[in-house]
Amino acid sequence: MRYALILLLLAARGAHAETIVLRGAAQGTTYHIKFVVPAKAVDAERLQADVEQLLGEVDRQMSTYRPDSEISQFNSAPAGEWFPVSKATADVAAAARSISEKTSGAMDVTVGPLVRLWHFGPPHKNADKSKPKFEPPSDEQLAAARKRVGYKLLDVRLTPPALRKQFDGLEVDLSSIASGYTIDHLAELLLARGITNLMVELGGEVRAAGRREDGTPWRVAIERPTVGKQELEATVPLVNASLATAGGTHKFFEYGGRRYSHIIDPATGRPVEHALASVTVAADTCLDADGWDTPLLVLGLDRGFECAEQNGIAALFISHSDTGDGADAVRTTTAWRKRFGGDDNSRSTGKASGTR
Repeated sequence: MRYALILLLLAARGAHAETIVLRGAAQGTTYHIKFVVPAKAVDAERLQADVEQLLGEVDRQMSTYRPDSEISQFNSAPAGEWFPVSKATADVAAAARSISEKTSGAMDVTVGPLVRLWHFGPPHKNADKSKPKFEPPSDEQLAAARKRVGYKLLDVRLTPPALRKQFDGLEVDLSSIASGYTIDHLAELLLARGITNLMVELGGEVRAAGRREDGTPWRVAIERPTVGKQELEATVPLVNASLATAGGTHKFFEYGGRRYSHIIDPATGRPVEHALASVTVAADTCLDADGWDTPLLVLGLDRGFECAEQNGIAALFISHSDTGDGADAVRTTTAWRKRFGGDDNSRSTGKASGTR
């Protein structure tokens, strides 16, 4: 589950009829599309049908919840043979592979066996249909699962598009980056219809183009990583840009008085334990924003910040204080400050008292 961005979907004061909002369910979450009606009339009902068709196509290509999807079929295929896939699936897998290389494997689309081992994958039940009680896996279980994980064991070919696994049992899950791909293509769908002022949100990730009907930029609020409630850390203007956030505050298990995050480090096979609570990434495309936020979080503050700087990533890091005073440390990269302004790359904030 992604750490939600709070989408500011309310229109500016006094504006109403010129803005249309489409919404629905997709990819196990919800989507919202908001756009300013252009001079040329738009058939909103037809547009929503096209949106649903695109969402269904991506689902058939990349969903691990559908046994008939391309990815599910590939996961069941034998090793050593090229498995034909759509251009979309190959492009997303190649983008993930590129980020894996740049993050020393912190991005790994083959990490599914470890995610399930920690009970964070698709829901499963015992034979009596009861929900299994969470217990941390043993060292032996972790060792066995880690043998089936490794992004370098997945080959990607773009022409003709295909995937190949180097041994039986390797699985691919593109959910950590597929939402970004989907959002980009939803935005392109609207742009192709002459809609130039728009915002697309899916599962808390956002891409915006143009401006709101009052001429001001679209604005998105970044949530402070606080357990059990929603608080705002900051709001940022989005002009022809995308934003995605990863964090482990809202999805975790507790066992023996210890909290286990759903963010799994492929290098250890275990949930991350550092103080870095969330990472927000801004980029021109949502594919990039979505692809970079989780691996930067996995790396932790120091390594993640250094990696973001080296690769020119616009990122905002929020770390929990270890003093127990409720303050959070906020740090931004050079690219973030260049995009949104600001001089300092670190500061402390107290508990939020309301919307900023």
